[in-house]
Amino acid sequence: MGKPIVAIVGRPNVGKSTLFNIFANSRISIVEDTPGVTRDRLYANAEWLDNEFMIVDTGGIELMNTDEIAVSIRQQAQIAISEADVILFVCDARAGITKDDEEVAKILRMSKKPVILAVNKADSPKQELEIYEFYNLGIGEPIPVSAANHLNLGDLLDAVVEKFPTDAGDHDDENNDEIKVAIIGRPNVGKSSIFNSLVGKERSIVSNVAGTTRDAIDTPVTKDGINFLFIDTAGMRRKARIDEPIEKYSIIRSLRAVDRSDVVLMVLNAIEGVTEQDKKIAGYAHEAGKGIVIVVNKWDLYEKDNTATLRFTETLRKELVFMQYAPVVYVSALTTQRIHRLPEVIHYVAEQNAMRVSTSILNQVINDAIAINPPPSDKGKRLKILYTTQVKIKPPTFVIFANDPDIMHFSYQRYLENKLREAFGFEGSPIQIIIRGKNEEE
Repeated sequence: MGKPIVAIVGRPNVGKSTLFNIFANSRISIVEDTPGVTRDRLYANAEWLDNEFMIVDTGGIELMNTDEIAVSIRQQAQIAISEADVILFVCDARAGITKDDEEVAKILRMSKKPVILAVNKADSPKQELEIYEFYNLGIGEPIPVSAANHLNLGDLLDAVVEKFPTDAGDHDDENNDEIKVAIIGRPNVGKSSIFNSLVGKERSIVSNVAGTTRDAIDTPVTKDGINFLFIDTAGMRRKARIDEPIEKYSIIRSLRAVDRSDVVLMVLNAIEGVTEQDKKIAGYAHEAGKGIVIVVNKWDLYEKDNTATLRFTETLRKELVFMQYAPVVYVSALTTQRIHRLPEVIHYVAEQNAMRVSTSILNQVINDAIAINPPPSDKGKRLKILYTTQVKIKPPTFVIFANDPDIMHFSYQRYLENKLREAFGFEGSPIQIIIRGKNEEE
């Protein structure tokens, strides 16, 4: 089912975002930030004791406030609650139980979801004693924490991961020959039509497999002897006239589908171009290390001349600067133009994402790259690259051992990545490069 989702909810100013940032950074600090990926996310990958999960921040819930923004925030939080596997309910030890806390607790009890109650700002023994009143919320045992001072956060995370579904992280590996394909993107870009074109007549022949993603349909299809499992997320926003801020939360289902997939079809609307929302969804797929194909839909409606495709691709590369490697296919779901090309491209990208390179050839390519453009020096010390090895696939991940990892400049790492791509392709696949000191374990 992919990574479990943990939604952080509560009224304003109880420390939800501080907790979110602490949990997110525990994971993000391991992975080098990639320029061009939109960073103002309300979701992030987190990890605790080998449990990977997605954490979702929400706005403060004020049930007594009827202004437009407060109502919108309540709607956002309720979508996050409905999508979550576990809810982290945050209260404030200094303020005690408020009317809003009681109302939020009522919503959470009705959700029937596992809820962990964190009582934040418990910075002193006196405040720790006062948390017992929070039993009155009927949510269960309150856990005293201090986000500001990083107190008791380990116990809190222990309680959270204990509530994960037992099949969390189960990726259905029995069908290793099956390529799982998530069709993602904003609402109304044509995901559903592309899904229907891809599964075609086979959909009526093969019984639909109920997906673990709510409102998604998993449909197995065999084309040219290759087994695909298409994950449709088109049903992710069926509510009429949802406010614009809600759009943020509608992507949570897409993210869940990304986690379950091998290859992602990132669908864009040719008329609207790339939006901030598209960048967020694409950035998540990139960071998750999935194979990616950019599908530009409604190309039949785009005003074209001889250079239209070239110009549009150039604009795409500028907007999605972190995803230069992804092939672009221009389609029309309405006329089915070029839809038939997608299975072949998906299969190719899946193979590239799962490619393994022999260590001897890999080191030859890196040594040639060093000979053409020697590593930089810093404060008189020159970087020496000693050895390179591939440690995993999906995505291809390489460890480069060096005399001093601290002087590996990002631009030189990018140069080495480009040389790897020149030599081996990896089209449609992110590459991860980890720099280690010569004495570090792999």
